[in-house]
Amino acid sequence: MSEKSNLHPRNLHKNPYDFEQLISCVPELKHYVFKNAYGNFTINFSIPKAVKLLNKSLLQHFYQIKNWDIPDGNLCPPIPGRADYIHYIADLLFENLKEIPKGSAVKGLDIGTGANLVYPLIAHQSYGWGMLGTDINQKSFENAQKILDENPDVSENIQLEFQPDSQFIFKNILNSEDRFAFSMCNPPFHDSEESAMKGNLRKTKNLKKSKIQKPNLNFGGQQSELWCEGGELAFISKMIEESTLYSSQILWFTCLVSKKENLFKLNSLLKKVKAIEVKTIDMSQGQKLSRILAWTFFPQQERKGWF
Repeated sequence: MSEKSNLHPRNLHKNPYDFEQLISCVPELKHYVFKNAYGNFTINFSIPKAVKLLNKSLLQHFYQIKNWDIPDGNLCPPIPGRADYIHYIADLLFENLKEIPKGSAVKGLDIGTGANLVYPLIAHQSYGWGMLGTDINQKSFENAQKILDENPDVSENIQLEFQPDSQFIFKNILNSEDRFAFSMCNPPFHDSEESAMKGNLRKTKNLKKSKIQKPNLNFGGQQSELWCEGGELAFISKMIEESTLYSSQILWFTCLVSKKENLFKLNSLLKKVKAIEVKTIDMSQGQKLSRILAWTFFPQQERKGWF
């Protein structure tokens, strides 16, 4: 198998998975590994247990995260794509500097960190950043805390804050003295549970290449992770509007945008709220295309003094 050239150059997952190494980290994974028609070892990505065990082994092998687990039914994210988001944020912070800023003095905010806590874990283990993860789901929040409790080496630099009100994103989280180099978010994509189930059915059919009558949430997801009223566009629009109230406390606001057609309205809103600079960073993982929308209220000459 060739290198995954569409991933970020610093992504540790650019090369094909070494399943011998991964199985040595999580022996149970061996029950789900097989050789495909091309003679390559892989797993069936339509099986939730296989995906979770693969994630567990990747986090342990590449990021020294032990005892990682999530409850059945929670979002089980693809690690390479999550790592890409982190590396592109590093590039964003690197602008006009001689090197990528590293260490716990660089603070990042992960909005909707979920039960998996993947973004803060990868961010800290890759660049040493201090991270704050937030969530509105109590069970997801508790599982994220459990992951921290079982990984004391990272728990000093990763904190969690529960968001008690789903109407807000930054309010109730940020104090007046808080300063973050960036915020990041993988927002709810769908506008209803029905839409989420239909989308996952399409994904599962593509993975299995067969007719399936009942959707199988192979990557999981709770309501707060997969859908919200108005879907992605409404959520990010709310984030943009609220970001104006915290424009001096976060250097770069960023968010994933799955639907390219939403960019026009989002960019129009950013112009309306007088963002100083807006960037769209394209990402791809296999056939999945996505993008990061980033905006700042700081003039370029003031950004360098942040670090």
